[in-house]
Amino acid sequence: MTQVEHPRLEITRLVLRQLTAADAPHIVTLAGDRAVASNTSNIPHPYHPADARWWVELSAAAYQAGEGVTFAIELKSTGDFIGAISLTVQRRFDRAEAGYWLGVPYWNQGLMSEALAAVLRFGFAELGLNKILATHFRHNLGSVAVMQKNGMVKEAELVQHVKRDGHYHDLIQYRLTRHEYAG
Repeated sequence: MTQVEHPRLEITRLVLRQLTAADAPHIVTLAGDRAVASNTSNIPHPYHPADARWWVELSAAAYQAGEGVTFAIELKSTGDFIGAISLTVQRRFDRAEAGYWLGVPYWNQGLMSEALAAVLRFGFAELGLNKILATHFRHNLGSVAVMQKNGMVKEAELVQHVKRDGHYHDLIQYRLTRHEYAG
């Protein structure tokens, strides 16, 4: 089977690139922070090295299968790994769900807004998507700001949609269609 080269996006302050095994220790440290994990439905807490290795491998396999693309986020100035952003693609519908997380030391600097802008552009221009959606826990106001800064539109409230740490949580869903993006 032929391997498809993973895209690399260089933007103002960031490089978005393929996750590698060398990122695993940084993933464990940053994603393992309770504050990061509690804002997501999929990051386990505690977060173990085996979790990071599994996720790096899963992300590579999903990209090769055309099911999604996950980017490591690194600071262009230092090369430091600071988080990740992905698109989980549903080709049947020409749509994808964006998901992302950022290490706590990098919050409130506009970095995730910059990363999401690049991934939205990539999704519409390179993947030919018609719609990109993203969700956030009701309490995650930082994620609301990231979505809104990128022109995403609130489209749904999914009541008690996920269970995290023994509690049910509402998800708020935002969207951006190709027409809205281009418009």
